[in-house]
Amino acid sequence: MSMAPWPLLSTITFLPLAGALFILIFVRGDNPASKVISSQIALWTSLITFAVSLGVFCYFDPANPGFQLVERVEWVPSFNILYQKGIDGISIWFVLISTLLTPICILSAMGGLSKRVKEFMIAMLVLETMMVGMFTALDFVLFYVFFEGVLIPMFLIIGVWGGEKRVYAAYKFFLYTFIGSVLMLVAIFWMVLHVGTTDMTAMMGGKFPKEAALLLWLAFFASFAVKTPMWPFHTWLPFAHVEAPTAGSVILAGVLLKMGGYGFIRISIQMLPEASQYFAPFVFVLSLIAIIYTSLVALAQTDMKKLIAYSSVAHMGFVTLGLFCFNEQGFDGAMIVMISHAFVSGALFLCVGVVYDRLHSRDIARYGGMAINMPKYALFFMFFTLASIGLPGLSGFVGEFLSMQGAYLVNSWLAFVAGIGVILGAAYMLWLYRRLFYGPLEKADVRAMPDLKPREYAMFVPLIVLILWLGLHPATFRDVFAPTVEKALADFHHELGGGHS
Repeated sequence: MSMAPWPLLSTITFLPLAGALFILIFVRGDNPASKVISSQIALWTSLITFAVSLGVFCYFDPANPGFQLVERVEWVPSFNILYQKGIDGISIWFVLISTLLTPICILSAMGGLSKRVKEFMIAMLVLETMMVGMFTALDFVLFYVFFEGVLIPMFLIIGVWGGEKRVYAAYKFFLYTFIGSVLMLVAIFWMVLHVGTTDMTAMMGGKFPKEAALLLWLAFFASFAVKTPMWPFHTWLPFAHVEAPTAGSVILAGVLLKMGGYGFIRISIQMLPEASQYFAPFVFVLSLIAIIYTSLVALAQTDMKKLIAYSSVAHMGFVTLGLFCFNEQGFDGAMIVMISHAFVSGALFLCVGVVYDRLHSRDIARYGGMAINMPKYALFFMFFTLASIGLPGLSGFVGEFLSMQGAYLVNSWLAFVAGIGVILGAAYMLWLYRRLFYGPLEKADVRAMPDLKPREYAMFVPLIVLILWLGLHPATFRDVFAPTVEKALADFHHELGGGHS
């Protein structure tokens, strides 16, 4: 581990929280001026945080597979609890995604939000602190605090600023994720007592009795499977997405779902390798069901957000499928799918938000013929649609191809079934596009909708650049996490006493 000369990770973790406190203390009232000021402070705070995270990325050494910029302080010495943070080639991408999507979400909210703007901006900044804190935590207590801390601002974002059934959706989201995390907390207590420290790096490599490891793995699975979400633990997601405001949906899809995948990597695979191998067939079955079943469900949807939400479950099935192949192709594919999905699904939810802000409807049948009066919007939507279905040259293709390649090396039937999911993904996304943009433009209010505004261009252009970049030159992204992945897999197979790599 390389120690940090300056607490950069703490800076990008708590800078958004400082911005939230500034808004809370100095912005008064709920008048138009205070709404503008709150939004501007939140936007600039998130942009500065993103700029600092880019500085961290520039300082990061991709050739070093270990944890870098490590900050270590004895937090509660009597219980050997540490304040320890660090990043490696895996976690740095999730930090960058969190700091990139937050200002984009704030920008989207500045056009469609009218009530309690100050409180919404505070919730978004607190949420950013929790997300970055979780991905940089190297102490189990710190990890759990941030992992669960995400629930509070997201619960409020859905429950206060969501749709008609927002309260039901918020409670369902909270209860599903919290109940799973209670089992994770029990597992953490047992591991800490067994090892004698809360240092997560000290627990990597499988230092637990086999019988206990199996139970520990299941306890963590209960939490990560809900967050990912895997079938059949996914039922909270469509409700949360449908009722959440656009910004909430983007963060849910772009970052919160990745917390499950990150947890599988950091804890299930790196700390419990034997148990991970034992339960791999179980994960394969659930992953394939998610890919096929939720794709079929997506085909039957009449709500735009619900369709994209079910597609997220299908795409995350490629992540868990690739991870538990325990080979380099599968692992690389899972990482690229997670990075790509953050950009593509975030963009698709932003696209839904564009027309929802104009017409306040997510019903697919409510639209039609929009390519006539909104050609630029139709072009952008088509780009993100093609990225979602995995068109070669765009980001969606690379990850799914590598995941299926990794699956093929384990069992050719895994790749065959997953391939059916790719076909279904093209079916439901192109069917959605057909219903929205082609056909006669008969509805007067749809015809009256204006095309994209400058603020909306500012939301989409960075995501378009990143989707093209990842699709055309994936090595730029892979070279950063590859050494860490190679070391993780080498350690995994070493602990199992050899095997394929």
